[in-house]
Amino acid sequence: MHLTLVSRTYCHLCHEMEAALAPLAAEFGASVEVVDVDADPALEALYDELVPVLLHDGKELCHYVLDTAKVRDYLSEIR
Repeated sequence: MHLTLVSRTYCHLCHEMEAALAPLAAEFGASVEVVDVDADPALEALYDELVPVLLHDGKELCHYVLDTAKVRDYLSEIR
C-alpha cells in the first residue's frame, strides 16, 4: 500500500502531518512518499493552498491535518 503526502518544505502543518502519519502507516504496512508541491506545477495548481494533502491512488484522504479515524477506516477497507 502506497500513500502520497503532498507537502512543502517550509510548512509546519506538513511536518506535523508527516510525523502523525508515520505510526499509522507502520500499523498498516504502508509506504509514504512525500512530494514537494512546489516542485511540480500540476500539483501546485491542484493543491497549493490545501497542503498538506494525503492521497492514495489519487484519492484525497485529508488535508491540513491528519484525520486519523478517517484514514484508519479507509486503510482498513482497502486492506
